Formats: sequence, C-alpha cells, structure tokens
Amino acid sequence: MARAVAALAVNGGILALGFIALLAVFQRPVFAATLVVCGWLLIALASSAKLRVLREPLVFADFGLFSQALRHPRLYLPYLGSWRAALAAAAAAAAVAAGLLIEDAVRVPLAASVALVVAAAASLAAGSRLARSRLTLEPRRDVARYGLLACLWLYWLAERREHPPVSAALPGLALRKAARLVPIVVVQSESFIDARRLYDGIDARVLANFDALCGCAQSGRLAVPVWGAYTMRTEFAFLSGIAPERLGVHRFNPYRRYARRPVPTLASAARSLGYRTVCIHPYPASFFARDRVFPALGFDEFIDLAAFEPARRSGPYVADAEVTRRIISELGKDPVFVFAITMENHGPLHLEAVSAGDSGLYRVAPPAGFDDLTVYLRHLRNADAMLGELATELARRGDGVLCWYGDHVPGMPGVYAAVGFEDSRTDYCVWRPGMPRQGRADLKVEALALRVLEAAGLAGAPG
Repeated sequence: MARAVAALAVNGGILALGFIALLAVFQRPVFAATLVVCGWLLIALASSAKLRVLREPLVFADFGLFSQALRHPRLYLPYLGSWRAALAAAAAAAAVAAGLLIEDAVRVPLAASVALVVAAAASLAAGSRLARSRLTLEPRRDVARYGLLACLWLYWLAERREHPPVSAALPGLALRKAARLVPIVVVQSESFIDARRLYDGIDARVLANFDALCGCAQSGRLAVPVWGAYTMRTEFAFLSGIAPERLGVHRFNPYRRYARRPVPTLASAARSLGYRTVCIHPYPASFFARDRVFPALGFDEFIDLAAFEPARRSGPYVADAEVTRRIISELGKDPVFVFAITMENHGPLHLEAVSAGDSGLYRVAPPAGFDDLTVYLRHLRNADAMLGELATELARRGDGVLCWYGDHVPGMPGVYAAVGFEDSRTDYCVWRPGMPRQGRADLKVEALALRVLEAAGLAGAPG
C-alpha cells in the first residue's frame, strides 16, 4: 500500500508540475497537457527500446549521455527503431498543431497557479520521502514498483545526496616493485565473448589465438555489470577494483560524478611503481568524459581518434589492427602500462551487411536471421588476430603481461532470443610468456586487475 501511495504521489507530482510550467508559458491547457503526454511518451519509448536491447530501463544517469547521442547518433539512435522515432515525431507534430492552431490562449488566475504548484510540490516531496528508503537501485525492480518517471526522479535525488567515499583500489593489495618492470598491455576488447557459446556451428578457428593462449594463461568467464552496452561501468570496475554495488546510484555512470576526483586504480598503482601509463582508444577522448576523468584515474597520456587519422577501418570504426600497431609502437618506451579500448566490434551490428566472404566463419551455416552474429564474428576474428599479434610481440621482446577481456556481450537481441542465451558474462585471459600452466578461474571484473599485477610480479597478499 505504501509503495502504491508513493508511486502515485511522485508520478502525479511530476506530471502536474510539468503541466503547470507549460501552462504558464503557453497559456493553453490542452496544448500543455498534450506536451506533457508527448514528453512522457518519448521517455517511455526510449526506455522500452533500451529495455529490449540492453535489458535495463532508462535511468537518470542516461540523460547525461544525451549530448553524446547528438554528437554520435550512430551509437544510439538506431536502437530506438524507425517506427518509434516516427511515432514520437508524429505525436510532437500533433501537439504543436493542437496548441497553436486549435486552442485559444486563456489566462490562469495567479492564486490558482500557486495553489496547484504547492499541491504538486507537496505531493512530490511526500512521495519521494516515502519511496527513497525502499529503493533497491535495481532499475527493473524499482520501475515495476514506482513507475518510470518516479524512478528517474528518485535516482536523480539519490545521485545528488549520495557521496560514497573513494574506496581503496584492489582490496587487500600489497604492491611490490619487481626487479624488472615488464611491459603490461591490457586490452578491453569491444563486445568480446567466446561466441561459440551461442551457436556450435561457428568455425573454431575464429578464436584460434584465444584458444592457444587460454591453454597456458589464466582464463575463464568474466562477470560484468552490464548487458550489451555501458562500457564505462565495466571499465571503471576493472581499473578501480571497486564492485559496482559499492558505488550506490553512481554505479550507472561512475564517470558522471564519482570518478571526477582522484580514484586509486590499476593505472595509478602502475605509475607509483615507475610505469608510464597510457590509454589508447580510437574514438574521441571526450566520449564518456574520459578526457576529464582519466587523468584522475592515473593515466599520463590519452591517445584518441585524432592520433589515428588517417587509419584503416573495418566497418565504420578504426580497425583493431590499427590499435595493435599503435600499442606495439608504445612498447619500446619502457616501462609502460598500456590500457587499450577497441572500437571495431561496436554495434549496431544490424547496420552492416553480410558479405560472401563471411561464409568461412561457420562450419555449419547458421539459421536465417543470424546476420548480426555473422557481422559480429567477422570482427571477432579480427580481434583474435590482434590478440595473437600482441602475444607474439611480447614473446619476441622476451617478456610482458597481456590481459584481454570483453566489456559486455554484443547487442544481438534477435540472436539471443532465438537460442535462449541469458549469460551476461564475457571472457578473459591473463598471459605472460613462459608462465606456468594456469587453470580456468571465473572472476568478477573488479578482481581482474589484481591478477594482472600478480602476473607482473607486482602484487601479493599481505603477509
């Protein structure tokens, strides 16, 4: 009963305040009401599209990405769908027509306006107090309890009020400087998973290098906090060693507020031991505000898309082979820690076409409707080639640590539905030339950085 009252009070307060504000501006009650409905419809459509592809409804932190959707529309807008966009545009056009062509302006008495504002604000405040203590910060559960608009508002309040302390990176870590600082290369490979879990007709040679390294490296499944997107959540958990749930509401975009201050990370740990720390990412450094955040995370240098122009592309993005070349160019400047974030296998996959040469990706032809998987495998094969080339280069140089992992599963909702795939884990390996044979070990992403430091001989449990 309390949840229902809170939901009604918060949602009603938001809608009423929106209506009152628009009425004050346009002095047309029908127009104001229609705009409120259209705004709610647009938010609901965006949330529905996100839920369908990413299995999470809209959260308040998503509004911080709105400007990125305008600057990088290919990464966002195709997920909304053409008919949904057309419906939203038609609703907006109808609202304008109703307001400006049909309805005459009316004067609303000031006393009535003030009374409405006070009532709506009181409803919103009371409902917020009642709901805040019951929030789970599990978006699907909270939306089911309180409604989408209420959750957006409540998450905004939580973001403004919650300021969790900066946690120590990699709990229990005891750093030690090795006699020789070997190169450390970490690759966060876009959407990397062992796709043979999806369909057993995939040619095993697509991941030949990954299989070879896993035979002697530490490897396994990697639990990540996202499905199909939101790279920064996995990325921050890896670099910081902080479990997402410890961030409270900041888990949804740690770069938005939480990481704008110095946070101990794998990069800052490496730098304290004498490494030069470099991030390589063939996309604008401003994406996810990395240009402002990464210096506070311990990086000396950020090499972004500007350093790759001109560069060979595979699909719409810079090819993994180009990132490989740039990583290798940094290895001669020892000691170096390189964190590379690839882009080649970034979706939307359905915007790329299947070609005749893709048939070699399978030993058994896939069912109809698997074009997204075919495009994904084309880029996955290139990612595997990158992994093999980096391992070969480190072996040629005599030593070095290579960590490879996926940030999230690729966005292929149709394929997942067809095969009943529900596993959000990606795959990883940590390898060093000549390292003893390692067993499989499934990890959470926040535990992976410690394995990197251990492989480099830079960390161990306190004695």
